[in-house]
Amino acid sequence: MGTAVIAVICTLVLSVPITFFVASGYRKKQHEETIGNAQEKARAIIDEALETAEKEKREGRLAIQEERIKSRNELDREIRERRGEVQRNERRIQQKEETLDRKMDTLERREQSLQSREETLHKKWDEVERLSEQRMQELERISGLTSEQAKEYLLKIVEDDVRHDSAVMIKEIEAEAKEEADKKAREYVISAIQRCAADHVSEATISVVQLPSDEMKGRIIGREGRNIRTLETMTGVDLIIDDTPEAVVISGFDPIRREVARIALEKLIVDGRIHPARIEEMVGKAQREVEAKIKEEGEAATLEVGVHGIHPELVRLLGKMRFRTSYGQNALKHSIEVAQISGLLAGEFGLDIRLAKRAGLLHDIGKAVDHEMEGSHVQLGAELCRRYKESPTVINAVESHHGDVEATTLISCIVQAADTISAARPGARRETLETYTTRLKQLEEITNSFKGVSNSYAIQAGREVRVMVVPEQINDTDMVLLAHDISKKIENDMEYPGQIKVSVIRESRVTDYAK
Repeated sequence: MGTAVIAVICTLVLSVPITFFVASGYRKKQHEETIGNAQEKARAIIDEALETAEKEKREGRLAIQEERIKSRNELDREIRERRGEVQRNERRIQQKEETLDRKMDTLERREQSLQSREETLHKKWDEVERLSEQRMQELERISGLTSEQAKEYLLKIVEDDVRHDSAVMIKEIEAEAKEEADKKAREYVISAIQRCAADHVSEATISVVQLPSDEMKGRIIGREGRNIRTLETMTGVDLIIDDTPEAVVISGFDPIRREVARIALEKLIVDGRIHPARIEEMVGKAQREVEAKIKEEGEAATLEVGVHGIHPELVRLLGKMRFRTSYGQNALKHSIEVAQISGLLAGEFGLDIRLAKRAGLLHDIGKAVDHEMEGSHVQLGAELCRRYKESPTVINAVESHHGDVEATTLISCIVQAADTISAARPGARRETLETYTTRLKQLEEITNSFKGVSNSYAIQAGREVRVMVVPEQINDTDMVLLAHDISKKIENDMEYPGQIKVSVIRESRVTDYAK
């Protein structure tokens, strides 16, 4: 049993090396076979690559040869085309040279002909000058005039012709321009006026307070007139207690003071206690009410026009204009009307409507303080607008609405037109008799100052002036120039609302008697 085990162990010990050597030899053989196969494949790939490279090389050479042949053919074709173009250019140049040669020959012949003609013309010109001198001498001998006198005569004839032609031209141009301008202006102005409702003059310099009975007059006067004196002193107005039944008239040029007196007197009448202390108290209350009313009127005006962002002090000054009048026209209503018309006109022209309304509303703002400060309402208004940071457009509109400063924007021109429309429309203002007669007299004096005017008549309340001329001094042509000169002088020397029509009349009469 032990021997068998030993034999097995010996067998195993001997079989392991043998098996290892056998396995190693087998793996080596397999490895050698694998390397041989790889080498054969590598040689096959290399051979194939060499064949492919040789093939591509041959194809590349063929492509290069084809490209070279193609380029050579294109070059030959281009050379042939260039050669043909050069030959054509040479033929054209040769033809032009031949044409130029022919033209040069023609020009030389013409030059020779012109030289001969020039010599002939010089001879004829000398002959014409000689004949002209002979004619001038003959004309001087026949007419008895020297050449200078004849020249003056001709110049006068030419001047008359030019004046006639210029007058006709001016008349035609003015008629055409006036027709077109009147048409456009009428459309814009009528549209603006129709869309703006306005009040007629209703302001006065007096206020009337109704009394419950005539017995109240004695109480208002007071003992020895102390009540009426106190009221007049504190308000600065005059109380007129006359034979008018159950009424007291308050007279004063300052509408604010007149309004304070009216409110105070009405409060005293309702209260029934009329004495100096009570009068002082009621006047104070009335002044506060008027101040509040001034503020309300200014705010209402800005709301009515649709203008916002105005400084509160300017709004208060607008309210004060409610108690200011110009020729009977309420200043605040006039400003509102100008603002509305300015906005409508700005809309027609495609401009900023709000800015135009703002400028129109503030154009007369200086009238609120012109009785308190020195300077015209134009200067004061512009200064107020600068002080409260209004835009340059608004300031220029305020400065230029009476022509004191040149208008620099279209909105300023629109405010000028709106101001004239509001002031000149029927029923807008009242005019004093003295101002009216002075304007008519000045109008006739201006027209009578022109040479050739015999008489002039201002008619239609100064809206038209008719000029009678001396027919021997003014002809039909001169009438056009005379009317134009008169209208320009009226524009420069007078101030008037609206426009004035100038009509020049020339009449020729011939009288004879049958015997």
